[in-house]
This record gives sequence, C-alpha cells and structure tokens, in this order.
Amino acid sequence: MVRVIDTRLTRQFGLSLPILSAPMAHAAGGKLAAAVTRAGGLGLIGGGYLDAAGIDAEFDAAGNAPVGCGVITWVAAEYPDRLEAILARLPRAVLVSFGDPAPLMPALRDADVPVIAQVQTLKDARHAAGLGVRAIVAQGAEAGGHGQSRATMTLVPEVANFLSAANPEVLLLAAGGIADGRGLAAALMLGADGVLVGSRLWASTEAQVHPAMWQAAQDATGDETIRSSVMDIARGLNWPARYSCRVLRNGFTERWQDDLDGLRAAAPGEAARWAKAWEAGDPRVANTFVGEATGLIDTVRPAEEILRDMAQEAAALLAGGWRR
Repeated sequence: MVRVIDTRLTRQFGLSLPILSAPMAHAAGGKLAAAVTRAGGLGLIGGGYLDAAGIDAEFDAAGNAPVGCGVITWVAAEYPDRLEAILARLPRAVLVSFGDPAPLMPALRDADVPVIAQVQTLKDARHAAGLGVRAIVAQGAEAGGHGQSRATMTLVPEVANFLSAANPEVLLLAAGGIADGRGLAAALMLGADGVLVGSRLWASTEAQVHPAMWQAAQDATGDETIRSSVMDIARGLNWPARYSCRVLRNGFTERWQDDLDGLRAAAPGEAARWAKAWEAGDPRVANTFVGEATGLIDTVRPAEEILRDMAQEAAALLAGGWRR
C-alpha cells in the first residue's frame, strides 16, 4: 500500500497509515485487528475481559497478521496469567489503560514489546512517560467506552507540549471522537503522531457487534450518548470510580442513571435483565458502546475501506485541499 501520511508512528512501527484500532472489549477481535493491520494500520485485539483461552482464540483468528493487544490495567494486575498469554503470542504492541501501568512494566520490558499507555489526564501522561512507554494515547471524553472528562481538542496539544519538552522520544496518539479524515488531520495538527480509532471501526463488518447495536448507532447522534456507570453495575464490574463509560442512552440508563444505589439494591434481577438483552442485542435495555462519533457513522463497512477513505481525506486536507 502506498504510504499516504508519513509520521514518526508509521516509521517506527512500519505502518502505511498512522492509525491504530482501539482494543474495544467484546468488539475488537482478531478478525478486526488483522483487517486493520492488512489495511496498513496496526490492529489491536480487545483483551480486557478475555481469559487466556479467549486470548489465544482471538490471536488465532488474526492468523499470521502482526497485531497487538489491549489490556485493562487493573484487570491484568488481578489475572497475571492473561498478560502472560498475550506475551506468549508475541504481540506487535500492548496497550495498557485505566490504571497505573507500573506493575505491568517489568513483564512488558522483559518481553521487549512496545508499550502504549492510554491516559485521560496530563498527570497520567507524565507518569506513563516516566515509565518508559513507547507511546501515549491521549483519550478525550468523546470516546465510546470508558474514560474520564477531558476533551480531545485540549488534552492532545497539552500532552504534546509536555512530551516535546520532557520526553520527545515518546510518540503521541489522539483518541476520542475521531471518525473520519477531518479527525485524523486535526489530530496531527494538534501535535499527535497518529490516532487510535474506536467507534468508527466498531461499525465495521469485521467487528463483533450485534447488527441491532449497529443500527442503533446509525440512527443516533452524538447528543444521544451519555457517560454513565450504570452498565458496569449491571455487569458486576468493579471499575474504579474515576472512570465512567460513554454509551447510547436508553430506557435502562434513563431509569437508573440518577439512582445508582437503587440499581445496586435491585441486583441481581436488573443485572440478569441487562445480560439477557445484551445476548439478544436489544439496545433498548443493553447499552450500545459507542462514542460521540456515532453522529458521523451512517454505514457499516469493511475496515480497509474505512481506513483508506480516512487517510485519503486527511491527506487532502493536510495538503490544503479542504472544500466545503
């Protein structure tokens, strides 16, 4: 593939496109990761909730495509065998997020695997850079799934300024609300070396998503997303209080968003109702895990087409070809 946009990220990782796919739990399996890698980016398997057998299955699904994997830091610390399973598959990179990556760094260094740390604050970016990570993802609150409160537009350049002065060797990626070439071009202009794309690739034919959830996302706008902890309580997941999750609003969040204690008291009945809806792909009860970029998604397409169009549009914009 012809290199469309050349950055430090593409050069250091041997990519054609400065795009990584977000390791979205449940949605980003080996099939999606491999498709992104074949398209010239770097695909990441969502290993957050997978056990060792599940990790092996997704790497098998990726075939011989060089892919990476993402972990939820506090989960990986609780189940070290899962990180061991990932490292045994010689991942192209490991992305760590949602907690202090320091306890995981010795094993990652010993494996000589590039570490990418996703952060949501400047404070966490400083900490991660000091640990010797290869790259930092500055994730804005626009992103689907878990995150915090900073916006991509301000967090990325603030982290870029810090890295330029203190750790210029560390690469920077932007995440949160990036769903087309405009977002990619904007991220590069803000000082990033590339982007981590979630929601747009969540709506790709290779993603592990129920069609009804895709349809709900296509019918929605960014106004219809919400940051919430409702679905974590429903799933019995002990997420740290600092992280909430962006999903589409539905009847379940409307009922429980302002009554989390009531939801806890209503378990396990409500948890079972949510789980049944998730299995059935019912977006009226189970939540659609998509970010504010849902308003930019109107089709479900192969990942290769999504990345191609994103890169071509960004290249044209960076060359001064923007026309309204």
